[in-house]
Amino acid sequence: MTAETAFPRIDPVGLDGLLVRFADSLSERANRAALAFRAALERETPEGVEECATSLVSAFVRFDPLALAPDVLERRLSDLLGTRDWYAEELPEGRRRVTIPTLYGTDLAPQLAEAAEAAGLSEDAAIRSLSEAEVRVTTIGFAPGQPYLGTLPECWDIPRQTALTPKVPVGALVVAIRQLVLFSVTTPTGWRHVGQTHARLFRPEADAPFLLRPGDAVRFPAVDRAAFEAMREAGGDGITVEPFT
Repeated sequence: MTAETAFPRIDPVGLDGLLVRFADSLSERANRAALAFRAALERETPEGVEECATSLVSAFVRFDPLALAPDVLERRLSDLLGTRDWYAEELPEGRRRVTIPTLYGTDLAPQLAEAAEAAGLSEDAAIRSLSEAEVRVTTIGFAPGQPYLGTLPECWDIPRQTALTPKVPVGALVVAIRQLVLFSVTTPTGWRHVGQTHARLFRPEADAPFLLRPGDAVRFPAVDRAAFEAMREAGGDGITVEPFT
């Protein structure tokens, strides 16, 4: 069996979970497959299934083992997998385009120069590359509402740091391995801090507490320091959200 034919596959996770895997590493097609499979499962959720969530290339299905036997659920998931080519499926409906103004570099995002050098770009070229890119939320993870976004141009296939940055603030935009991560919490990180936003990604008081959802298209256009500070003083974030198909 080759790596290409080994997926999708279903593996047990503890006593009440099954993991449907579409690859062993991130790819555009595997991520699309995971998102499409979750959407299909949520449209017709089997009785006894309590939760379905996606990571980069897999869908986790949590069930009540007193209401649904794992072998029965595995057969149902296997039957669903056999209904179509999930790698060729469209992304789920309801996607949005989210625009998040970003201040690149300065003392607020001090690792832009280091990241640009690793990518073989000048700082100005790095800002143009990142601010003109449209990336997609591939998954939410690590912290509530925190998105991983990809995929950037190949020059951004830069490694993570070998040591941790002690702390990045909420709204920090960081880069590595052709991905962006927008931080929802203040935390140490091995990713390079290249931009700062006013994004508040986790809003527990809201009906929809996460600002971003897997599948959303996201842009990070550059703003200058004056515009960034003006947004802060006005108590705004400059973020716009529009339907995207």
